[in-house]
Amino acid sequence: MLTRQRKELLLARLHQDGQIVAKSLSEELGLSEDTIRRDLRELASEGLLKRVHGGALPASPALGTFAERQRISSDAKPAIARAAAAMIEPGQVVFIDGGTTAVQLARALPPELRCTVVTHSPSVAVELVEHAHVEVILIGGRLFKHSIVAMGPSALEAIAQIRTDIYFMGACSLHPQSGVSTGDFDEAGIKRAISGMAQRTVLLASPEKLDTASPYQIVPLAQLSAIIVNRDTPDELVAPYRGMGIGVTRA
Repeated sequence: MLTRQRKELLLARLHQDGQIVAKSLSEELGLSEDTIRRDLRELASEGLLKRVHGGALPASPALGTFAERQRISSDAKPAIARAAAAMIEPGQVVFIDGGTTAVQLARALPPELRCTVVTHSPSVAVELVEHAHVEVILIGGRLFKHSIVAMGPSALEAIAQIRTDIYFMGACSLHPQSGVSTGDFDEAGIKRAISGMAQRTVLLASPEKLDTASPYQIVPLAQLSAIIVNRDTPDELVAPYRGMGIGVTRA
């Protein structure tokens, strides 16, 4: 079998099964495990999948640019945002992450809501300018242009001083085995710090993020209080999280 044919087969099986186990597939195809692993490494370098121990998982399309991500799941994100907004109680201090779904969450806040929103996203902060009863605390630092959020030591220092009731986390990927992950090492650390200061962490999981993996883990699944998904999400995709005791809200 030619290299091109093997790679096409690997991508087809990944699409069909949602994962590749190198050892099992090598036995099935009569190929060496080293050959399968080499093909997976090359496909990963092209951004077509995510290498994990023993095989591969789908790569997240949420690793694209901010403008590209705005066009993904454009119908699902406002619904997820409205469900998240409904979780906020008057007087709470909440942290809204950066990203396209987080911007939709800011837009979904009721105009009469009285609360404090902490964010390191200038995009989220600007959306809240007209909310007369929402106090906005904007955390500064170096601008990470992929997600349009502040990062760096000054951001981490500020985050460590604020305890929040809920952290609405955006992420590139969510998978039952790989947990919550993103495509940037420093961004993973920032999100981990925010989650560590929150009583509850709620993940905003638009459809393209489910059953995918990105290079850097943010938090283990046990740290999630709830996940908000689109109402059309198949039961088999959310069943593993319910089995772990994580609340799943369909929007």
